Amino acid sequence: MKKINDFKIYKKCLIVVDMVNGFVKEGVLHDPAIAKIIPNQIKLIKETLAEEQLVVFIKDTHNSDAIEFRRFGNTKHCVVGTNEAELVDELKTFEDMDNVISVQKNSTSFMEAPQFREVAEELKNVKEFCVVGCCTDICVFNGSMGLANYLDQKNSEAIIKVYQDAVATYGEDTRQNYVDATYLLMEQQGIQLVKRRDNYEK
Repeated sequence: MKKINDFKIYKKCLIVVDMVNGFVKEGVLHDPAIAKIIPNQIKLIKETLAEEQLVVFIKDTHNSDAIEFRRFGNTKHCVVGTNEAELVDELKTFEDMDNVISVQKNSTSFMEAPQFREVAEELKNVKEFCVVGCCTDICVFNGSMGLANYLDQKNSEAIIKVYQDAVATYGEDTRQNYVDATYLLMEQQGIQLVKRRDNYEK
């Protein structure tokens, strides 16, 4: 993980979840339809960096014998050192910029990634966490819910926003019931669901 001297300077953090080749471009779990949300994510990334705030890329990254593979039908994906575990080219250009870090995770929740938890401990002045990425009903959901619980435990008043036109899931046309349930559960947890379509069209 790239070194940032002082995480306490940030008031806002944009978390971009699992926009890696293994879910968008190639591999057994990829769905090219997820690429439709990339332009909206780029808009949010540029806005966040223009404000000199923090962008965190979460990258699903597993050893070749990861336990998680068994739960998803022995679907080996995003193995460390492969192209699948790298950000899609459209977002990779941001990875080396100031105020940007990348964190690897080995589960469906970025909150369980030791590196992210270390960063979260340092983000003492962040008032707003914004979440985008894939998949809506798995890694976006689990990570956001974990973050909400973490903030509650800390008695933090920071809010979490999920941008609905910058998240997607695989086979979304056949999984809308999962997405709908995800949104209901996140709202119940106090996570704010944001529609930005009008803003993007300006």
